[in-house]
Amino acid sequence: MEIDRSISRVACVLLSVCVALTSQERPDDAGGWWLDSDLRLQDEGPCSIDVWDGSSLSYQQFIERYAFSRPVVLRALTDNTKFKLLCSKSTLLREYGSRKVRLSTANTYSYRKVDVTFQEYVDKFLRPQSTHALGSDTMYFFGDNNFTEWQSLFEHYAAPPYVLPRTSGAYSFGIAGPGTGVPFHWHGPGYAEVIFGRKRWFLYPPDKEPHFHPNHTTLSWVRDTYPHLPQHEAPLECTIRPGEVLYFPDRWWHATLNLDTSVFISTFLG
Repeated sequence: MEIDRSISRVACVLLSVCVALTSQERPDDAGGWWLDSDLRLQDEGPCSIDVWDGSSLSYQQFIERYAFSRPVVLRALTDNTKFKLLCSKSTLLREYGSRKVRLSTANTYSYRKVDVTFQEYVDKFLRPQSTHALGSDTMYFFGDNNFTEWQSLFEHYAAPPYVLPRTSGAYSFGIAGPGTGVPFHWHGPGYAEVIFGRKRWFLYPPDKEPHFHPNHTTLSWVRDTYPHLPQHEAPLECTIRPGEVLYFPDRWWHATLNLDTSVFISTFLG
């Protein structure tokens, strides 16, 4: 696995596939979020995180092996077919287009907030990330959801059933263009599920703070830092696809990179 990861990083340097935005064929099921002019990131990278079919991992195994120690990717854990249909572009714009959403800058430690209508966000802000943009210039829709207004959507979401003892879940919903993402940060434990698109994750344990600039985007980190990391500083990583759920433990550093226009929801356990 270490050899495969090294080869992948070398390939990123030689072919620039980590940051090259290229046109590709329209996915079969993109919920209307794919446009003919959309650009996608090609490189999904390796997956160095354990992957389980949800029916194969018991709650007890989850608690013992992952809940407090390391991330895990779970497939077919819940059936969110209806939620996925409700997250199509046409349905969300029809139901929530006139409602306000709060955007945050995609940087670490300090954030600027902007309120716009959901329709305005989709029309003006939902676009591929510039490779040279700073996090403070990137407006990102994720997390600041008005639960009163979005409750009619969230009530159809089936959250992962493995709840940590003495915690409850809070939802954060988001939509973002290819190349966007949040730089390294940490908080409490949680789940992250992709509804449409693909999202690449990079993670480090609490005692291994990554090297990053708090106002540089994940895209620039992948371009400038990731290919040159020595093996002992390589992150755990995996690209999450629709219907897959990533669990991350408490205080783990993580950064994300949307490879496509992506719709996603997290369940924070607090």
